[in-house]
Amino acid sequence: MGFLDRFAPQILGIVRIVSGLCFMEHGLSKHLNFPPSAMHPSIGSLPGIAGVIEIVAGLLITIGFFSRPAAFIASGTMAFAYFIAHFPRSFFPLLNGGDAAILFCFIFLYLAATGPGSFSINKK
Repeated sequence: MGFLDRFAPQILGIVRIVSGLCFMEHGLSKHLNFPPSAMHPSIGSLPGIAGVIEIVAGLLITIGFFSRPAAFIASGTMAFAYFIAHFPRSFFPLLNGGDAAILFCFIFLYLAATGPGSFSINKK
């Protein structure tokens, strides 16, 4: 779609911001109960550590500050979460509830490779 080529950096920046906010929401829900959820893991558990990573990496990705390393760590966290928590339930992501983990994993891997796009604090 050639007509969108000139907006590629801005679209990449918007994808980064929206993905970072959605990712951060998962961690905030786990540890600060915002938005309210039933999952409240202890900080030292695997879901608790994942929640901390979701908050910190999600914030860094959203604002575009050290977004490449944050996105790489977030991508690995989601790959790990998928194979530890979701894959044992079923082979199919729709049935095991892991579709969000897969999407986060590959969106963040793409952001780690391409950089933050527009609207970021640093351009690296």
